[in-house]
Amino acid sequence: FINPLLSIILLLISVAFYTILERKILSYIQIRKGPNKVGFLGILQPFSDAIKLFNKNLISSESMNFMLSYSTPALSLILSMMIVSMLPMYFYSSFDNKNNILMFFEISSLSVYSIL
Repeated sequence: FINPLLSIILLLISVAFYTILERKILSYIQIRKGPNKVGFLGILQPFSDAIKLFNKNLISSESMNFMLSYSTPALSLILSMMIVSMLPMYFYSSFDNKNNILMFFEISSLSVYSIL
């Protein structure tokens, strides 16, 4: 249980650092400083962006289904993390069986519902 959870957490942190790397490279291409306000050399910028994204107010109407609109981003994240946990990153994978490709297609088809 710890290995898949640890690999998912490390994957999310690595995505955050890839976004900071992308911002730094784009800022050097455009001859500007880049993100450097939050933390040392902007290291905490992706985490600041994530907090800002969660605190953002949604535009709501009276006929809007609040539960559905608030749960779809979580559903999308859960489905993508389920697909990542299927990848064989270590010796004993959590989904190590012969039906991995079928399960991959099932979870990928479910991810359409978070877009709708």
